[in-house]
Amino acid sequence: MTSRDRTGLTKYTQKQAATAAARHEMLFAGRIGGARAVFAFCDLSGLDLSASDLADADFTGAVLEETNLTGTRLESAIFTGTDLRRANLSHATLRRADLRGVCLEGANLIGADLYEADLREGSLAEKGRCGNLRVLPYNCGPAELACALFNSANLERAKLTGARAMQVDFSDAIMRGCVLSGADFTQAKLSGANLEGANLADCILCGANLDGAILLGTNLAGAILDGASLSGALTETLVNNGRSGSSIEALLEAHSRWVETTGREGQPADLSGMDLRVLKSLAHRTLTSLIAPGAMLYGLDLRGVSLQGSDFQGADLRHTCLSGADLRGVNFAGAKLDNADMRDAHFGPLFISGSRLLPARLEGAHAHRGDFRGACLRRARLSDADLAYANLSDADLRETELGGAILTGARLPPMFVDNAAPLAAVASG
Repeated sequence: MTSRDRTGLTKYTQKQAATAAARHEMLFAGRIGGARAVFAFCDLSGLDLSASDLADADFTGAVLEETNLTGTRLESAIFTGTDLRRANLSHATLRRADLRGVCLEGANLIGADLYEADLREGSLAEKGRCGNLRVLPYNCGPAELACALFNSANLERAKLTGARAMQVDFSDAIMRGCVLSGADFTQAKLSGANLEGANLADCILCGANLDGAILLGTNLAGAILDGASLSGALTETLVNNGRSGSSIEALLEAHSRWVETTGREGQPADLSGMDLRVLKSLAHRTLTSLIAPGAMLYGLDLRGVSLQGSDFQGADLRHTCLSGADLRGVNFAGAKLDNADMRDAHFGPLFISGSRLLPARLEGAHAHRGDFRGACLRRARLSDADLAYANLSDADLRETELGGAILTGARLPPMFVDNAAPLAAVASG
């Protein structure tokens, strides 16, 4: 897509754009004087519309090169044929937005929400004098996404059929149920992306990085994967060195007896590196001191499980449900906890004997979009953990070690937001 000829486009000043945005917000707030923002075929390049509420606004055929739309609410907005090159849409909300035929080359959409957004091929047309439609000569064809940044963005059930997405960064993006058939992902970064149930039929993935991507139920029929990297990609294949689900269950039963009888019966289980997805659920089980570093538990139901003092270092717990679990003194160092539900989980210290405490360890854990609401993380070690976009809004973070933790887009308790308390060492409450 070549640079748009802006001749004939209405050029907005910063003041005019801000006024239109304010009137749009007034309309949806039911206040007198409000009016829908219609920026169709207008030039808004370089302006600042960040943090505005422009849901349902019309940007058809507009030019928004390098426009600042950081954190802007744009649900169901119309961007058909819009030029958004190098625009900043980080953390913007674009749920169900119409982005057909859009140009997002070099745009920043890190952490943006594009749930069910439409980025398929599109074209613009105008009605002639006789009522017939005439396709306009610019901004036609597939969506152009080359070199755009979609890191940690939510693209669940979005439509990108035929999109040109060369060298795009989709690292850790949520792309479940995404329709991507026929798209060109040459040298794209899809490491850690969740492509569960996505349709990548006939896609070009030459040189693409799919390391650690979730490919459960993903349709790759006809996809070209020449030179693609799929190291650690998660598929349906279960690898347990010949162990069946029943034999793993027997190990867990013996472990539970060992815990409940204080070692008089049963024996401790070692599930290091095992794929436990075959079990489906371990909810409300008593599995204290379980040894399972490097184990695969993707999507398991672990509600209310007792795992005090257990070792899950480097384990894969993405999309697990750990709500209400007893995780005192657990070792989750380096574990994958992306999108895990840890509401009301107890990550506090485990009292061993006398005054000895065993803190929960999450150093270097990867917990993008992890839900920690109501969780007790008192004295937990979260140094260097990746907590981007995690929800910690009412978690207990007293005496929690957060030095070096990544908190981009994370929702924090009011004590941090209001008082700007230092994150590396939280004072005891």
